[in-house]
Amino acid sequence: MNTDTVRLNITIPKELARTLDKFAGSGKRSRFIAEAVKKQIDQKRKEQLEKALEEGYRATAKESSALAKEFQGTDLEGWDDY
Repeated sequence: MNTDTVRLNITIPKELARTLDKFAGSGKRSRFIAEAVKKQIDQKRKEQLEKALEEGYRATAKESSALAKEFQGTDLEGWDDY
């Protein structure tokens, strides 16, 4: 993890803070929170990339289909010989 740090003042529900202390352990809140935030950001980035790829595939689907149809005869040329 990066050694450059910044101090943040956040507010969370009291019960969540108690649960955090149970899971993170004494004196390890910051690391636990940083890792959790990083995982959430990584997941959001992955979702954004998947959405962009899906939109790209949808946008080019008609063009890809038209190209496949255009070359279908060429692709099948010579197969009768086998």
